[in-house]
Amino acid sequence: MGYRVVIAGATGNVGREMLNILAERHFPVDEIVALASRKSMGSEVSFGDKTLKTKDLDTFDFTGWDMALFAVGSEATKKYAPKAAKAGCVVIDNSSLYRYDPDIPLIVPEVNAHAIHDYAKKNIIANPNCSTAQMVVALKPLHDRATIKRVVVSTYQSVSGSGKDGMDELWDQTKSIYNPTDSKPPRKFTKQIAFNVIPHIDVFMDSGDTKEEWKMMVETKKIVDPKIKVTATCVRVPVFVGHAESINIEFEDHLDENEARDILREAPGVMVIDKREDGGYVTPVECAGDFATFISRIRQDSTIDNGLNLWCVSDNLRKGAALNAVQIAELLGREVLKKG
Repeated sequence: MGYRVVIAGATGNVGREMLNILAERHFPVDEIVALASRKSMGSEVSFGDKTLKTKDLDTFDFTGWDMALFAVGSEATKKYAPKAAKAGCVVIDNSSLYRYDPDIPLIVPEVNAHAIHDYAKKNIIANPNCSTAQMVVALKPLHDRATIKRVVVSTYQSVSGSGKDGMDELWDQTKSIYNPTDSKPPRKFTKQIAFNVIPHIDVFMDSGDTKEEWKMMVETKKIVDPKIKVTATCVRVPVFVGHAESINIEFEDHLDENEARDILREAPGVMVIDKREDGGYVTPVECAGDFATFISRIRQDSTIDNGLNLWCVSDNLRKGAALNAVQIAELLGREVLKKG
């Protein structure tokens, strides 16, 4: 016996990826429905070897459905997620709307699976920010061994993190570089993204941090440990898919780089590719389409006591969004609903 599953926002990048991953991982589905806004109603999306026609999110009745994976943004989520939750359908939300609500669990299954049982307070589970998700998968096993005091992270985030418009802008601007008569000024981003990097993701806050940087700090504390100090600089780079992160970690106890490498090799969701030679590391191009969070460049930081550096790469549309949501659905089914 399987589950009745709703995908809200099925025509977007993340929604389509959710459908792909559900099929790839053979999630036990008895019935599945793809929802979209009224303007996209009737559009076709793929689920394995099936083609689904999208239905109208605005008029959909969630009664009798087991779980709904939301990828519609905060405004639409605010309107429709409570409606689904009230109808008894557990919402797994990919937006930022509920991440900081103390009554709603924020889950990365490899890190804090135990939090799944807190879903019942509001019948909603939050999916973390893409840049946070891959980082905490790497941090948790190291934290369990040596206790992390502080993290300094710089991100190199692909344009797919800003949706289809961001991907289109990079493509159009790249072509226009070679055709000066066809200028493509910035629309989605604040500056030219082609052949450039932009140290600005989301809005600026009074502290001088961007909201993306703030999210990494707050979410890491909620998912891993509230005592961990995090400071981040988040940068948009001209890459289509795959986020990369340079992470500096300060521990309470000494952790040798070789032991760290061994710990990460055994950690769930992690793939270590770390050879000190040309090409002995993973880049965003190689991680695209993969489930794993890849770790490379593991090395001691001799400038502080108990410090390590590492390089972390993952497909942001997968582990940073759709895959993590599907893993939450799998966890919910396995630990709570117990149908599949």
